[in-house]
Amino acid sequence: MFFSGSKRERRAAKWTIQIVTVCILIYLGLRHMDAVAGAAMWLADLFEPLILGIVLALVLNVPMCPIERRLFKKKEGVKAQNARRGTAILLSLLLVFGIFLGVAFLVIPEVLEAVPLVNDSILGIVSQAALQENAAGQDGFSLAALLSQIDIDWNGVKNAISAWLTESRSSVMEYVIGVAAKASSALMNIAIGLVFSVYILYSKEKLKGQVKRLVRAWLPERVGDGLTHVASVCGKSFKNFIVGQTVEAIILGTLCTAGMFLLRLPYAPMVGALVGVTALIPIVGAWTGMIVGSFIILTVEPFKALVFLIFINALQQVEGNIIYPRVVGSSIGLSAIWVLAAITIGGRLAGPIGMFLGVPAASALYTLLKEATIWREHCSPRVVKRISAK
Repeated sequence: MFFSGSKRERRAAKWTIQIVTVCILIYLGLRHMDAVAGAAMWLADLFEPLILGIVLALVLNVPMCPIERRLFKKKEGVKAQNARRGTAILLSLLLVFGIFLGVAFLVIPEVLEAVPLVNDSILGIVSQAALQENAAGQDGFSLAALLSQIDIDWNGVKNAISAWLTESRSSVMEYVIGVAAKASSALMNIAIGLVFSVYILYSKEKLKGQVKRLVRAWLPERVGDGLTHVASVCGKSFKNFIVGQTVEAIILGTLCTAGMFLLRLPYAPMVGALVGVTALIPIVGAWTGMIVGSFIILTVEPFKALVFLIFINALQQVEGNIIYPRVVGSSIGLSAIWVLAAITIGGRLAGPIGMFLGVPAASALYTLLKEATIWREHCSPRVVKRISAK
């Protein structure tokens, strides 16, 4: 019979069945890609608060560990340990969210004040054009004469713009209500995820032990040890990536502030802080800071807004090709070329989220591949024969 042969034959049959099963599953998955993608999106929406909580816990764990090591060093016992852990979590939350809230309170009021200023500037330009057309017959200014020949009803244009701004308020309000509804849902998920992250951080050792017990109880020893090692490498890579990303954002924000001071651009500290905080998101964040910063400067001095755009584009080229690959790459153990490759491939696959997660994923893959290569080199028959020959 098929299963009555030697041990090697039974093992070969088992591997054959497993490979055929995997191939069939891959084929069915590719054949019904829409259904698989829909199921994946449904699961992602269902577990979104939990996934968000895990990500927040990984981010907050970076500042929490050094804070916890420096709290209540001389006190021992369960109560001291619980107080140390709770205080470290609270300080980490205040540190991380305090930075984002501080920058938001600096930037949002300026943006809200800039919108009516831009509106008044546009209407003022139209009014000035109308005055130039009326004065075309009184002076010999060529631009006024040209405007007179074009024969544009500038007062009508101004009235049309004012009417459009008035009529569009209802549609703008509907859009704002829709955005507010989505924002409230997102805030609810963030709140639930934050609660999950606090529970995860407070009892991370207990959860880690429970996961290890499940892995050892339900998986073969070799598979369980491999999964545990992969999870450890991924966690270390993500932690180092967060540290490197933070250092890079601080460097970029400092360079932006210093450059704006040298060029005598307005709002240097605020725009520099905005660029630094948004730079925590690879590639896309810096563009967000550039757009908002140029819009704020435009309301004060339009020419200096153009100077800021040229300066920030040059700074982004230096940051993207020199600073980011070296700082982040050195912190996670990747060379600059692999960091750029991870950002490019991650962005093509999953947009901004792929850019953010592509670098730590590439670092973990690089570490695991390096370990596997070293193991293969030292355990291959050729190396064993070479060592025994010596």
